[in-house]
Amino acid sequence: MQAMINYKHLHYFWVVAKEGGIARASERLHLTPQTISGQLSLLEENLGEALFNRVGRHLELTQTGRLALSYADEIFALGGELEEVVRHLPDGRPLVFKVGVADVVPKSIAYRLLAPALALPEPVRIVCREDNINALLAELALHRIDLVIADSPVPQGVNVRGFSHQLGECGISFFAVPQLARTLSKNFPHSLDAAPLLLPSEMAMVQSRLLQWFDKHHICPRIAGEFDDSALMKTFGQAGVGIFVAPTAIAAEVEKQYGVVVVGQTDEVREQFYAISVQRKISHPAVVAITETARQWLFRDGSALSDPKRNRRKV
Repeated sequence: MQAMINYKHLHYFWVVAKEGGIARASERLHLTPQTISGQLSLLEENLGEALFNRVGRHLELTQTGRLALSYADEIFALGGELEEVVRHLPDGRPLVFKVGVADVVPKSIAYRLLAPALALPEPVRIVCREDNINALLAELALHRIDLVIADSPVPQGVNVRGFSHQLGECGISFFAVPQLARTLSKNFPHSLDAAPLLLPSEMAMVQSRLLQWFDKHHICPRIAGEFDDSALMKTFGQAGVGIFVAPTAIAAEVEKQYGVVVVGQTDEVREQFYAISVQRKISHPAVVAITETARQWLFRDGSALSDPKRNRRKV
């Protein structure tokens, strides 16, 4: 009778494949390389097939290894879901909801997206982490967080099994302090030519869309700064350093919080927002609340949170 797979050995194999080598896997698993190498040999012996080819100092998955990795992904994803279900069993304790927010997502948007989780009938404790999208996806793959809020789906080439659920999209608005805005409100968007502009960093998907829009309209603003943190960009804008952009959905909030006004807005450049999970079908009650509310929110027409009575120049 053939022996059953040792799932500890399979887990070691899975980590080696994900980390790209035994040395990095040993650091993550806190085991010696010799121990991991020995466990891999036992797994290969049990399966009767090699899982890796040694190419110089590197390991490459064999065809069998790629097949085994696909099954291991499913197995450990299911294990993570089991852990999640057990953790959420009603026992009088708050429902723990761990979410990662990509640092390019505006804080006001993140709050509006996450707020429905706090309105659930059962008490919820939100654990929020902010980082770049790649770091957060790595945490998601390890089931250290339940969800990632981002401005793009899972990037191509990222070796993470995740499912992207689009929450919606909206246009963007341009903001400036009143003194600067008065000089730009006429002839928008061409008034932005040579004007000081604060841009989201290249990590934000909206940056490339915005630059393409400028090219289309033959506008060449003076780039005064680029920012990973959207809140810091707004603070510089509040100080009068330059014009900045934010989703039209939160235009009223941005004006009130930072003492700026809308110079103009466009729907030709769209901000998109996604919830990324390890589950194809969303079951976590907090994630269900977020996705359902978001799709009823501004994302219906891109202007639900804007003041419809305000006369703003739009292109």
